[in-house]
Amino acid sequence: MQRRSPRDGATARTRSVPVTSAATARSHVRAVVGDHWCAPSGPASERAVMDLLLVVSELVTNAIRHGGGLAGFEVDLLPEGVRLSVHDYSDAVPSAAYGSGTLPHAHEGSGYGWPLIIRLSREIHIECRRKGGKTVSVLVPLM
Repeated sequence: MQRRSPRDGATARTRSVPVTSAATARSHVRAVVGDHWCAPSGPASERAVMDLLLVVSELVTNAIRHGGGLAGFEVDLLPEGVRLSVHDYSDAVPSAAYGSGTLPHAHEGSGYGWPLIIRLSREIHIECRRKGGKTVSVLVPLM
């Protein structure tokens, strides 16, 4: 698969790698960003990469805990950031995905994932897959 730098306006797709946990997804994304992402203004800041890795963790964990398991994981490098696509086996669309991003008022051990994803991502899309399940796709800016 040919890769072009996001600087020339093209998308760079990564090769498929087995991702079975949030940890392996984070490791893969960190390697991809470190090896290939260059903005015209310079490399992504450490804070932007940490935000990206937090979104990776939340999306993959949600697929495993609430989506019947992780069916696939893709990373696309774009001039404006990183597009993450997480595939799972559940047709259920989380209602929190279209929320305001407000954090829960009381700490109950969960409920923080989608507000963080909403705050740190752009262009959140959820699509049903033809063979069942869904794909959650988000764009995380790195500027």
